Amino acid sequence: MFNDIGPLELVTIIVLAVLVFGPDKLPKVIQDVMRTIRKIREFSESAKQDIRNELGPEFKDFEFEDLNLKTFIRKQIDNDDLGLKEIRNGFDLKKEMAEIKDAAHSRESDSPSSSSSSASSSPASLGSSGSRVDMTKRPEGSDRDDRPPFDVDAT
Repeated sequence: MFNDIGPLELVTIIVLAVLVFGPDKLPKVIQDVMRTIRKIREFSESAKQDIRNELGPEFKDFEFEDLNLKTFIRKQIDNDDLGLKEIRNGFDLKKEMAEIKDAAHSRESDSPSSSSSSASSSPASLGSSGSRVDMTKRPEGSDRDDRPPFDVDAT
């Protein structure tokens, strides 16, 4: 319950308890706190037992720790009826990503293009058939007056 309290914190709590309650009342306060903690534990255990009785025999191996998602998943993975360990051990994400990266780089180097690699990888540089479209040429049949003026400094 108090696993993360160090010796300095414990001494500080004791000193504060002596200052607040005084040395005369401190033993009675400690007894009252211990009695309250015992009652809470008894109430908790009886509530757990009532829940187990109400759930029936189907849930005889039900543990309340399974309500914690991490504990439940860890327990199911350790059980490994589905062969999840084989799948997890057979899948190497770094290797898969390296293969995808190599394939992408080889595709860029194989395509003959005078444009930069950033333009070759952008979706706007590909036509509807997947072939390259020269974005510097004007479309056929368009007049120069149809376009708004182009300002180099604004882009």
